[in-house]
Amino acid sequence: MAEHIIFYILSALILFSTIMAVLTRKIIRAATYLLFVLLGTAGLYLLLDYPFLMAVQIAVYAGGIMVLFIFGILLTHEPGHRVKHEHSGKLVVALLAAFAGLGICGHIIFSNVTKVYSYVVQSEFDMQDVGRAMMGTDKYQYLLPFEAISVLLLACIIGGILIGRKR
Repeated sequence: MAEHIIFYILSALILFSTIMAVLTRKIIRAATYLLFVLLGTAGLYLLLDYPFLMAVQIAVYAGGIMVLFIFGILLTHEPGHRVKHEHSGKLVVALLAAFAGLGICGHIIFSNVTKVYSYVVQSEFDMQDVGRAMMGTDKYQYLLPFEAISVLLLACIIGGILIGRKR
């Protein structure tokens, strides 16, 4: 019963912070709300009995990536200024694209939830299996996307340094 209450509290925190990150006009506040989303996700990992993933979520995302975002914001924008309003036509297209993405993701999740649930119920994941899945090169393993994201983050850091040098 307590796990359900904690789950609902964390879900409400994540949902509220996500909505506020999108709706706020100050970019530093948006980054702060994103930090709360990442910390809430770490709480969900802890609730699922994955303390390693919780620690990685806090150290890598809530720590490292958020520092990178904040530096990027401070180097490229005036932190106290508001974000400009977009034209209503662009807003309508963005909302349609967001709802289309939500529909596609919802369809994929709901069509595959029974398959994943039956797989998880049959056996419990071992941390070695998670490590092999993340760093393996076979089918359904994630070494290539992991390396692609690291190259993307390196390019973002270099871009932030170049923008900062121009000032």
